[in-house]
Parts: sequence; C-alpha cells; structure tokens
Amino acid sequence: MIDVRSLIKNYGENKVLKGVDFKVKKGEVYGFLGHNGSGKTTTMNILAGIIGYNDGDIKINDLDMIKNKEKLKGTIGYLPEEPKFYPYMTAKEYLNFIGKILGYDKNQINTKNKELISLVKLDKSINKKIGGYSRGMKQRLGIAVSMYNNPKVLLLDEPSSALDPMGRKDVIDIIENLKKLDITVFLSTHILSDIERVCDTVGILHGGKIILEERLQKLKKRYLQPIYDIEFKNEVEADKIKKLDKSWIKEVKFKNNTMNLFVDREIDSRYILQTLLEIDESILSVNLRRRNLEDIFIQVVSENE
Repeated sequence: MIDVRSLIKNYGENKVLKGVDFKVKKGEVYGFLGHNGSGKTTTMNILAGIIGYNDGDIKINDLDMIKNKEKLKGTIGYLPEEPKFYPYMTAKEYLNFIGKILGYDKNQINTKNKELISLVKLDKSINKKIGGYSRGMKQRLGIAVSMYNNPKVLLLDEPSSALDPMGRKDVIDIIENLKKLDITVFLSTHILSDIERVCDTVGILHGGKIILEERLQKLKKRYLQPIYDIEFKNEVEADKIKKLDKSWIKEVKFKNNTMNLFVDREIDSRYILQTLLEIDESILSVNLRRRNLEDIFIQVVSENE
C-alpha cells in the first residue's frame, strides 16, 4: 500500500532523511518509531503531500506520488499531532463544514456525520463547542475529519501524545476499529506500549534511515529474552559475578546488591537457583520479567550508534 525507497529530505545543510526505505502492507497498522527530531513528522508531511522531498521514490496504492499527486489526494487521510479547529463551532457544525468543502450533499453529510461520530465516540458531545473539548476529544474529532473522504491510507502523527490514560485508551480503541475496517494505518508515536497493542509491523527511524523493520511478533520472538532480576542481602562483589560461565547466560548486569541476568532462552528454574548458589550470597528475591518494546528500541538504537 505504501512503498518508500531511498527517500531523501534536506533542510538547507541539515540532512533529515538520508535514504529512508520502508513498506506498509494493505490493511495493516505500521508503527513508525524514532526519537523526537528523528524525522518522523517530516516523513508524515511528505506522505501527506504537504511538503516535497529531494530524492527517492514513493508509491501509494501502486501509484507514483509525484505523477499522481491529485489522484492520491482523496485516498490519504492525515491527522497532525495537534489538529486545529474553529473553537466557536460545535463538532456537528465543523463536520458539516468539512462535508460541504468535499462536495457532499445534505443527506450524505448527515449519514457520514453519524458514522464518524459513532466511530470516534463523540455522540454525546456533537453539539458542544469544540473550544470546550479536552485534548483527547479534539484528537478523536481530528480522526473523524481525517476519515471523512473514505481514505484508503490514514496517517496518524502522535495521536495519543500528551493524553491522559483514558484519552490514550480511547484513541487506541479507535485505531483497533479502523484495523477491522481494513484501513491501512501509518502510526507515528513515541509511546511504545501503544505500538505493542495495535501494530502489525514496526519500523525504527534513526540517523536519517530505517535501522529496523520487522513484524512485531517476529521482533518480539527474536529480542524478548527473559530477564531474571535478583536482589541480594548484601552488595555483591564483581569478581563473584564475573565467574559465572554458563552457555545460556547472554549478559549479566549488576549494581550494588541487585543483579540482572539476561538469558537466551527459557531456563528451568532449578538451573537458575543452582547458578545463584555459586555466588554464595544471601538472596532476598528472584523475579522473572520479559523485555518489552522499549527494551528492544533502546537496544537496536544503541547498536546503531
């Protein structure tokens, strides 16, 4: 659905995108990750047709973006990080306004408004002035506006940024519903728990390039090795930990009386306990945890720096 190859974007001497490559399949939710300032919003603005680019090839729905710019306009919806509205309008008035701009008749507008307001769960607030909306409500209204022209591709730039937990949940629930409607969603966010919940594929932008692109489940399988957090009664001597020599131990980190034992596969707890006995220190607790997407992100970025 979206095929980007060797995308380059410069702002004067500042090279933001240095040959970005990624591919988004039809009907999937693609999680676009990167530090603030890495070029995520620049990429979004390019895909939305708001700004140009210096070099590269972009195809959306098999259409070249430069040659088919007008044709593609109606197939792409875009929600910027901070959507702007007329605060004196109600949501209903604003959606009517958008419908008229897009050339819909009165009956089509009424039908469309009902569908979209239901999708974004603003039924009870449709006649309330937008100026009185919370940020989460504005984000949901923004999604409704970006969906008005029945886009095949929806670009969402940090849709849950700066929202409270309830607002974030509402937005993520909407994205899950969009997924059921077979809409291709390109989601830029720094909230990694949101990515874990809704995304099919993850791409990490760093240093002006995509340093990792993989299906989320495959990524987890490859990177999410178990970690044992062990708390000792006393501070552990470094020499004792360095003596550990087991084929299944991938990495050992320690600080004061706490040790993090990274293993490359599921290990029988008996082996873990036998290994800890070799350290010959009193143990207060042993906790098994699994690495999350944030751990993966930090590791992959660190490996590429």
